[in-house]
This record gives sequence, C-alpha cells and structure tokens, in this order.
Amino acid sequence: MSNAVLVTGANGHLGQRLLRQPGQWVAVVRSQRALAALPAGPNIRHCVLDYADRAALRAAMHGCTAAINLVGIIKQSHTNSFEQAHQHTASALVDAAAEAGLQRILQLSIIGATARANNACLASKGRADDLLMCGATKALVLRLPMVLGEGDYASHALVKRARAKLAITFRAASLEQPIYAGDVVQALLNALSIALPGSEALDLAGPTSLSRRALTERAATVLGRTTPPIISLPMALGMSMAGVMELAANLTGGTAPVTRAMLGVLDHDDAIDPAAASVRLGVQLTSLQQTLVHCLLDAQH
Repeated sequence: MSNAVLVTGANGHLGQRLLRQPGQWVAVVRSQRALAALPAGPNIRHCVLDYADRAALRAAMHGCTAAINLVGIIKQSHTNSFEQAHQHTASALVDAAAEAGLQRILQLSIIGATARANNACLASKGRADDLLMCGATKALVLRLPMVLGEGDYASHALVKRARAKLAITFRAASLEQPIYAGDVVQALLNALSIALPGSEALDLAGPTSLSRRALTERAATVLGRTTPPIISLPMALGMSMAGVMELAANLTGGTAPVTRAMLGVLDHDDAIDPAAASVRLGVQLTSLQQTLVHCLLDAQH
C-alpha cells in the first residue's frame, strides 16, 4: 500500500466516515474492540497499537505520505488521561512522522483549545496542537465546534432534547455553531493536497452561531414537533454537581459520568467567522437547516 494516509482514532464517527472515502487508508486503533467497529475493504489496512508507541506508529506508517490524528477525549479516566490521549499521542506522531518522512500531519482539535486555557481539556489539546505545529513535519491543525453527523451521539442527544416533554440544559444561552460531519471529512480530504508552506492552524465551524435554546427550537421544528419548555440551569450548579461526582469517583476508584472539564468544553461559546478557513480548505459549508435535516431525521429512526 503506497501513498496511503494513516488515521489514528479511526474508530470514531468521523474516522469511520473518512475510511469510506476513496483512497488508501491505514486505520489505527488502540484495541481489538475498537477494531471491530472499523469498515473493511481492500483499500484499508488495520493496525492495533498504543498511540504513544513511536516505534509501532513508525512501522504502521510504511507506505504512508500523511497522517490524520482524530484522537481526542473530553473526559479523562483512570486509564486514559488528557495528557496521555492528547500530548503523548501528538509527541509520538511527531517523532514517527519525521522518521518515516511523512509530508504532513492533520490534527482535529477544539475551538478554544490553547495551552493557556483554564479548562484542563482545552489546555491539554492546545499543548498537543503546539507539539505538532513545532514538529519537523508540516502540520495543519483544524479546530472545530460541535460536529453533527448521521447516527452520531451529538445528533441523538439533540433529538432527545427536542422531543422531550421538558428539556433541561445548563446555560441555554451558550452559543453553538454546529458543523456538518460531511464538511469536516471533505475539509480533511482537501487538506491532504493543498499547499502547506509551513504549519498552520484554522478555526472551522458551520455558517450559523446560535444559542443552545435556539438550536433546540430549530431541531424541534425540523422534527415537526412543538418546542418543549426549556429550563436553563446555571453552569455554576453544573460545575458543583460535577465536582461532587468527581470526588465520589476518586473515593470509589470509578469514573465520574460528568466532569467539570467536560462541562467547560461543552459550555464554550462558539461564534467565529468560518469564511477564511472554508475558502482555504475549499469547502462549501452546509447550512444549519440542511445539517439538521440530514442528521436529526436520520437519528430519530
């Protein structure tokens, strides 16, 4: 397999969607369980390895010209911290790509990610982005907001909220700027061939920024339902509840279902102008209405 693209975190929704596109792919996952979720085909080579294992990554890169890193978490556990998932993976990729002579690395990140962020997840992701940007291999970091795709968790969650008899959310005024998963995949495909004079980072989002309350209302309209009453709880309450869950998890050795870092990422206000990034990547952004029709009608079946 030559001129292939290595994809780490290939078992996620975007990874599986990417692997179904024409091309030669090396799909990398961490476990046999994740491997079972991958599509099969003569153009896909599967690898199970530790993302932080530079030697294993280097071997998997045989015949590859580029890598796409989709690894990312918004909630850490006892077995997978933010540092392990983000920085360790990025560091290993940078070293392995330099040894393998890859032409470029593409990385998906989060709008608001910066090493100086107060939020632990955003800070960790920002440090990972910096590692790639400073590496020997040219890198393009693509920072995204909420991604909505057919059959994914975010679409199912939005359908559930729009169909509820009573929708309860934290800070309903929080701004969302959802982008269609198909646009993200197209951006990644185009980024494999655009000229990269050096490493760069781009913020890409859907064309519409609106409050979480308004997004729920739009979703209900698409589903042909009356918007449910929406109760907006203060984020301070959510942070307090998450803190209690984290404390209980630490005492019992378990994992908190919701953490403060997770809420902080989900609560981030997304309101950017995506025009420059969409032009740079040659992507015509799908409207919010079309995105909701694609994803929500599919999710309710």
